[in-house]
Amino acid sequence: MRKGTVTVVGAGTMGNGIVEVFAVAGYFVKLFDVNEEAREHGIHAILLRLQKQFERGKLDAKPQEIMCRIQGISTLAQSEGSALVVEAALERLDVKQDIFRSLDNIHSPTTILATNTSSMSVTEIASVTSHPERVIGMHFFNPAPRMPLVEIVRSRMSSDDAISTAMGLANDVGKVPIQVRDTPGFIVNRVARPFYNEALRLVGDRVATVEQVDRIMRSAGFKMGPFELQDMIGLDINFAATRSTYESFFGEPRFRPHPIQRTMVNSGMLGRKTGRGYYRYDE
Repeated sequence: MRKGTVTVVGAGTMGNGIVEVFAVAGYFVKLFDVNEEAREHGIHAILLRLQKQFERGKLDAKPQEIMCRIQGISTLAQSEGSALVVEAALERLDVKQDIFRSLDNIHSPTTILATNTSSMSVTEIASVTSHPERVIGMHFFNPAPRMPLVEIVRSRMSSDDAISTAMGLANDVGKVPIQVRDTPGFIVNRVARPFYNEALRLVGDRVATVEQVDRIMRSAGFKMGPFELQDMIGLDINFAATRSTYESFFGEPRFRPHPIQRTMVNSGMLGRKTGRGYYRYDE
């Protein structure tokens, strides 16, 4: 497959992780973020990860060779000519729809526009574009460079060509793509909500501590407990996914968020990225 240009919108943890995935696989990648500082921080974070991998002998190319394939851009218009654009912005429908309106005006109908949303309706996001058939979901998991699974989401309007191309791209960068329908939470987040929610209820009802729940789940065969995993993903991201799934199912009780999540997020304790979540992460 000829490696075209990929643009990623959003320089946060997920966005810069997706940039790294494509750059390591040989693609030229543009990274856009409205915040210049966030954009620069995202590119620097990629460099640090690549250097660590190189030191451990896990990279064939030198970090600087890969970094030469990454370009920060300050306007969405600079993404013109990309074969694929992956949006990895805030989990807010209005924000995503604004981005896709802009992308729809910039790119030719042959460019695939993908959203990395974890639980929002791809059909609703695509509805604001004039070519909804080229809009799909391409949901990577955090941390994107390490997690193999990618959900390729077919909206009610996605074309077969867009889906098959996305499946091929995911395979080309070494991921394991699975094709899913545009349902609330798709597969993974729909299954994962009870994993987090039941753990939160146990802790909220003082049946067990955070540490006890994580230890028991690890002993049952899980690589990480639900609270360790939330800290790694980011409590804000996890809470947003829970709320979105709950609202999409019209208040289905088994998907209901827990007050502990809201308290943690509103207090700025978001996990590893802020140094404190359910656990503390000192320098």
